[in-house]
Amino acid sequence: MASQTLTIRKPDDWHVHLRDGEMLARVAPYTARQFARAIVMPNLAPPVISVQSARDYRKRILEATAPGFTPLMTCYLTDDTDPDELARGFDESVWIAAKLYPAGATTNSASGVTDIGNIYPALARMEKIGMVLCVHGEVTDPDVDVFDREREFLDRVLRPVVREFSELKIVLEHITTADAVDWVRDMIVAATITPQHLVINRNAMFAGGLRPHAYCLPVPKREEHRLAIRMTAVSGLPNVFLGTDSAPHARAAKESACGCAGIFNAPFALESYVGVFEEEGALDKFEAFASINGARFYGQPINEETVTLERFHHEVPGEVDGLVPFHAGEMLRWRFAG
Repeated sequence: MASQTLTIRKPDDWHVHLRDGEMLARVAPYTARQFARAIVMPNLAPPVISVQSARDYRKRILEATAPGFTPLMTCYLTDDTDPDELARGFDESVWIAAKLYPAGATTNSASGVTDIGNIYPALARMEKIGMVLCVHGEVTDPDVDVFDREREFLDRVLRPVVREFSELKIVLEHITTADAVDWVRDMIVAATITPQHLVINRNAMFAGGLRPHAYCLPVPKREEHRLAIRMTAVSGLPNVFLGTDSAPHARAAKESACGCAGIFNAPFALESYVGVFEEEGALDKFEAFASINGARFYGQPINEETVTLERFHHEVPGEVDGLVPFHAGEMLRWRFAG
């Protein structure tokens, strides 16, 4: 008989959007409930581009969460990012990484990088001091099909960066394609994987009509890509780790004529992930993916505290604090027991 519980070291979320203001107060406790630490994305309005703005944002997150949760801050790269400011924030342990958003690639990315060459001085400094580059890997050329934008980014943008900065530590966030999997398996970059990209393919956005709550960026791809992502998540590779990319939006902002991209998966993130690992016969690999690989990559201590999940069939509610969560209305086989 299969064990009815699974106990692992407390996981970390290596990619999450906690938003700000009233939305921060609503959503941050869900991440803090399941994770010890989280790398917080800096795409606020205005974005987190200075050491002081990162300090201030971290303070707001701590005020919105219970003691014991550690937000790890990131710097939003722009065409004008000052390498000295980057290094100062890293040296003072204000931020752990910098985030590359190609301008216009996703939510609040208008201030992002317009040409990768513009940030080569910043990347050179990051390589020298050992600071991680987190990458939203999509081109924004309107002539490129939306389903091909990750693949094109790998060839057009990331390949020259890797060639120029061979010692730069890079995390390709929320990978969605078999093309990205090849880079990960060749140990060229590390990668985070979201629960949604393990569970849904692009059909989910069009099942019986437009499904805005299945819309995120990068968009889910063909089934062959989803299967490649699943095999990578459960592979045991040390450069692959958990990153939910939980990205909440108000229901009205999702269900509109120009709906926002983002899936709010924080309330049931671990339950979603562990269900996939169970389906793939890889529960023994889950702790490394969720709790060990990311910490080692970022040079952080592995958590000593543990959490337990238990087998329990339950239905995900249609709303959580007025937001539609991932798996809304569906049955999950595991429950977070704390």
